[in-house]
Amino acid sequence: MKYFNGFSLKNEEYLFKKFINSSEYTTCGFSYGAIKALEHVKQELSCSNRVDTLVLISPAFFQTKNEKFKRLQLLSFTKNTSQYIRQFVDLCFSPHEKKIVEQTSTKKEELEELLNYEWDLQELKIISQKGIKIEVYLGSEDKIIDVCGAREFFLQIATVTYIKNANHFLQIN
Repeated sequence: MKYFNGFSLKNEEYLFKKFINSSEYTTCGFSYGAIKALEHVKQELSCSNRVDTLVLISPAFFQTKNEKFKRLQLLSFTKNTSQYIRQFVDLCFSPHEKKIVEQTSTKKEELEELLNYEWDLQELKIISQKGIKIEVYLGSEDKIIDVCGAREFFLQIATVTYIKNANHFLQIN
């Protein structure tokens, strides 16, 4: 299995073990890592490599957010990166108990990519038509992404598991 980490994170994969099929032909990504997972699958297909399942956990879905929101996020990141990341991680766990996650250095370009990424329904349809199963996991209490927009969008092409009372990390009470 190929796994891609969330924004500013590393080794958080342990939080999602129950959602991930560990087959060597599974590609999985959490939040920002979901973008990277999709891009990886597209590259693998261009090389005729086998992929059976694409798992997107709390995929970074901001295409319904306005430019003002995105500019404010970038400004806050630029002003005080460590505070921004700290608040971001806290919000990822809200309203449930915070778990231990490792962090890595983060670049402004990564945040820009995350905020401005446009999920393309046609690309996802092509991936699905090639026999790749697309699974999406969303938490109803996710305070990071537009959960309703993501759910509506991904239901068009994927199996969407909507977890009641779960946060960005898919934790529940």
